[in-house]
Amino acid sequence: MEENTVKILSKTQKNMLLFRVYFLTSLFTFTGGIAMLSTLKREICDKYQLMDEKDFYNYAAISQTLPGVIGINNACFVGKKINGYSGMITAAFSVILPAFVFMLVATLLYQLLPKDGPIYFALAAIRAISAAFIFSAALTIARLNLKSVVNIVIAVICFVGIIFALLGALELIIIAILIGLVMGFLENRKKSV
Repeated sequence: MEENTVKILSKTQKNMLLFRVYFLTSLFTFTGGIAMLSTLKREICDKYQLMDEKDFYNYAAISQTLPGVIGINNACFVGKKINGYSGMITAAFSVILPAFVFMLVATLLYQLLPKDGPIYFALAAIRAISAAFIFSAALTIARLNLKSVVNIVIAVICFVGIIFALLGALELIIIAILIGLVMGFLENRKKSV
């Protein structure tokens, strides 16, 4: 769609578009929220131009730090930004629906799935593709958010801390918040002097 066409969409049309984008992305992304980001960004920011790429990745970063499911957190933020509370509810419902149906079917059919053979190898291939999606999303988020030396150092320290199990995610988030607060305090103090 052209940018001019997108701006004249009604609330109902925006909700239908949000439903379709989040439903299809959730349906075909097997590892969840982080892997969904590149596809969602392409659809929401590039193809339909419903929001700015910077805002999208800000919401993506917030979605990852808040408790809960990344995909649902992202759907709520983006849906609300695009179409208010109805957009938030529509996007959240559409991102949950495929997972709910898959889990229901998987629970019912789990005992019937073979533990080896073609289905096992197909699932192994899906895991490999999922890793590629996650890696792509991580690179994109890093490219957009790691613009200062301090941010790069924090990211490297957190990466090493997670890889070598030196600290948990909660501790790393608290440390990053404290560093951000100190940096903000020092910046404000420097401006006032």
